[in-house]
Amino acid sequence: MSFTNPEVGIIQLAGFIVIILLGFPITFTLIAMGVIFGYYAMGPRIFDLLVTNTYDVMSNDVLTAVPLFLFMGYMVERSNILDRLFYSIQMAARNVPGSLAVATLVTCALFATATGIVGAVVTLMGLLAFPAMLKAGYDTKLSAGVICAGGCLGILIPPSVLLILYGATTSVSVVQLYAAAFIPGFMLAGFYILYVIARVMINPKLAPRPPEFDKPIPFAEVAWALMTSFFPLAILILSVLGAILLGLATPSEAAAVGAGGSIVLAAAYGSLTFQRLKEAVYLTARTSAMVCYLFIGSWTFSSVFSYLGGHEVIEHWVLAANLSSTGFLILTQFIIFLLGWPLEWTEIIIIFVPIFLPLLKTFSVDPLMFGILVALNIQTSFNTPPMAMAAYYLKGVSPPHVKLTDIFSGALPFVFLVFLSMTLVYIFPDIALWLPRTLYK
Repeated sequence: MSFTNPEVGIIQLAGFIVIILLGFPITFTLIAMGVIFGYYAMGPRIFDLLVTNTYDVMSNDVLTAVPLFLFMGYMVERSNILDRLFYSIQMAARNVPGSLAVATLVTCALFATATGIVGAVVTLMGLLAFPAMLKAGYDTKLSAGVICAGGCLGILIPPSVLLILYGATTSVSVVQLYAAAFIPGFMLAGFYILYVIARVMINPKLAPRPPEFDKPIPFAEVAWALMTSFFPLAILILSVLGAILLGLATPSEAAAVGAGGSIVLAAAYGSLTFQRLKEAVYLTARTSAMVCYLFIGSWTFSSVFSYLGGHEVIEHWVLAANLSSTGFLILTQFIIFLLGWPLEWTEIIIIFVPIFLPLLKTFSVDPLMFGILVALNIQTSFNTPPMAMAAYYLKGVSPPHVKLTDIFSGALPFVFLVFLSMTLVYIFPDIALWLPRTLYK
């Protein structure tokens, strides 16, 4: 039985998905599948392609920002600022319904922006805020949903590593991606906060007011707490983002400043030790190596897939469906939503998003807006059963009586808010496109 090259390409893609579902490492599976099917398609030249892709990845200027932002995140994570940050925001929001939950979301938004590492934010907030909310009598499901949803905000809000990889994969300006993600990211965080306040106003039993905030707290005490916790981290983040958005520095240059600033911040809080610095460097090197090898494997895999004509098969299938622009976006986002269950967001961005890129022009879809929709969509994969990784991160640090089903149930309403945000961005594209168009005419 013989196959045409496009059929072999589809077999390559299907085989990759099956092998991943069996639990094999994604990076080495990509390289192995690329080399095996590449040898079938082009013979020994596949090894030249592998070497060329390795060099291209290692010399990619855009990817230089990845280890620098990762290092910034790991240093901030180890600066012991989180407990102070949470307490100061908690004091400032003490008169807001569901103040602990609101403080958790604000803390998550700021901390996730600084680190961009979902597992770290959910785990740390699970250790700090989750017990505080449960002790105050907060509903378990609501408390769990707040931490899972808030911990994922760093995927979208700049400086997002996901947007850097999307820009490197699609050749879309990372600076414009950051500008486009700014409003949708904080809009989503705002929706989370409004949802919590509305639910608590309807049913105050979900979030009783903590008794320690019944007594008045002097304004000077609240202001000092914010000045020593909230503002230093906010200034660091805004300095990095401002330099990028205003064109004062490239993402890599701004990331270098952020990395240096995180060391200064850790030193200012008395947390800069050789052990913590060594841990941050080790984790940065490990994660950066994973990202680079993932790029090498995915580019080799995608090159072979295109050489075999696999992209053409998918393109013809989509075009034969006679979809409208809306139908195309719904289809692609639904596929990405499903892929979020078995795959990490890195594989989705590097492997599957490029399959849809040639079709964006055909359906008149702005790749900038498409990237924001993808970044919004991927947040759902962390909170949607059965593979909701944020829920598993939280379960790992939760008290024994907290059930995984409770965490799933608490996170689902926030998933619907993500879908609402995606719908609004599509109906009103200026939510994402106004800022980059204004700044970069």
